[in-house]
Formats: sequence, structure tokens, C-alpha cells
Amino acid sequence: MTVDTLAVEAPSDVADTPDTATPAADPAPAPEAVVAEEKPKKAPAKKTAAKKTKTLELTLTVTGTADGEWHAELKQGSTYLARNLAVAAAAVSRAAKELHEDLSTPIDEVIEAAREQQAAKVAALEAELEAARKALADLD
Repeated sequence: MTVDTLAVEAPSDVADTPDTATPAADPAPAPEAVVAEEKPKKAPAKKTAAKKTKTLELTLTVTGTADGEWHAELKQGSTYLARNLAVAAAAVSRAAKELHEDLSTPIDEVIEAAREQQAAKVAALEAELEAARKALADLD
């Protein structure tokens, strides 16, 4: 830290303010004023640095398939804390809604598309099952 001090100047006959009453020279400064000038000025108080918050970074990856299977994994840095955990699509949707609307909207769209695909698959399997039952009944 650097502290600047003011040097005491010797009194001079030259005044920096115009004389209004008499052309006499300025009187010598009062002893208290000289003492005040000799004291070094205090440096302004240092502001303490704002406390930096330690950031904790976790990476949650949720993956889903067209069949409606969802899995999650959690990493901290390069270390896996959890891997290949099966999670329900409804849980993924609820978690996304809790986190933020900008996350839940696209996730819900993906889940809805998977739901429609599964419904079509169920309808096709039901039709195939009905055809197999009819063929079985014809064999009797």
C-alpha cells in the first residue's frame, strides 16, 4: 500500500487569494494548521473483495428411446456418480416441469411423440392378435 504525504511549504509572500482590505502580506499560518498539514492523509478504507461462491457443477444426462425407455446418468467433472439408471417417462416430465418451463416443453413433446408411436405399435399388435385369433378359430 502506498501513502502519499504532503510536504510542508514555507510561507510565502505571494497570496493565492486577492487581498480585499489591506495590501499587507499574508500572516503566517497558525501552528495548528501546520501540524494538520504534516500528518499524512489516511488511505481510503479498502473494500473487501466480494466472497466468491464455489460453483458445483453436475451434469445430468437423460436419454430416451422411441420405445419409451428412459435412462439417466450423473457426472461430476469426469467422474460418474450414477450410470444407466432406468427412469419413468412421467418422472422425466415432472422433473423437467420442476426445473424450468423451457426444459419441460421440448421434453414433453418428445414424450408425446413416443407415446403416439407406442399407441400405434399397440394398435398394430392388437390387429395382429385379432388376425391370429381369427385364424385359430378357422382351424377348429
